[in-house]
Amino acid sequence: MRAVLHTKYGSPDVLKLEDIPKPIPTDDQVLVKVHAAALNAVDWHILRAKPFPIRFMVGLVKPKHKILGADIAGHVLAVGRNVKQFRAGDDVFGELSACGWGAFAEYVCVPEHVITSKPAGISFEEAAATPLAAVTALQGLRDKGNIRSGQRVLIHGASGGVGTFAVQIAKALGCEVTGVCSASKVSMVRSIGADHVIDYAQEDFTKNGKQYDLILAVNGYHSIFDYRRALSPKGRYVMAGGSGAQMFQALLGPFISTSAGKKMGSVGMKSNKSDLIHIKDLLQSRKVVPVIDRRYPLSETAEAIRYLEEGHALGKVVILVEDNR
Repeated sequence: MRAVLHTKYGSPDVLKLEDIPKPIPTDDQVLVKVHAAALNAVDWHILRAKPFPIRFMVGLVKPKHKILGADIAGHVLAVGRNVKQFRAGDDVFGELSACGWGAFAEYVCVPEHVITSKPAGISFEEAAATPLAAVTALQGLRDKGNIRSGQRVLIHGASGGVGTFAVQIAKALGCEVTGVCSASKVSMVRSIGADHVIDYAQEDFTKNGKQYDLILAVNGYHSIFDYRRALSPKGRYVMAGGSGAQMFQALLGPFISTSAGKKMGSVGMKSNKSDLIHIKDLLQSRKVVPVIDRRYPLSETAEAIRYLEEGHALGKVVILVEDNR
């Protein structure tokens, strides 16, 4: 099979498309033919091993896992004898960060608990674009943000992968949603359900006097103290990605939180099949619709990562994985 390999850390130039043996499922695994995969910021962070502490999770000197990619959608080719939930021919999608990555390949073997059935009527591309970003948004809003219907919710970075899902999930939960993005993306953010959209170049939401019950910052750039100022008296701030400085500040969140009730913290996505199934239901009902910016063939994965690194993607970037031989 063809797969995109990285055997050392560095720029996208270190990625190589190579032929390697097709995997064989163990008794507890499912063999999936990958139709589509999706990029996430974590892919280029792992590729470059930045920030440095990420090496303690993915390999101190060289990568422990040679194939990047967490999100997949495809169909089942074979199952191990202990697999109960799936059989050959099933269409599935899932998230592989807890089982060794490996999405940027034509085939992958995974345990059954990291995948679920693909919703009918949803394309492989849409399904692949969803898992990691949507579950991150869900866990940030629900678990860390304690979101409630009727709340005023602000999504900083509303036009990116996590942000587009966060806007839609917050609306599905009955909230009044404000999205923050660049001018060129305002119409898209409004089209996916945001009640209000702020062009960050024209207005600083941390200084306009408005306050929010929940702020989810997706790669935001304000200091944690700026975000705290924009919170209502018992509001919550949740960081879902950002610079090293923002990550450090988020670690200090519990100490920066006020005794009056403002809570500051961060979310790190934890693979959870029940959350994936919840997202599946939102996809099936079309309460959540993935926003896909660009599609690249497997052979152009390096170019796709370069584009994602630029930080201008409108929603998700998808890799089309096809075996033409």
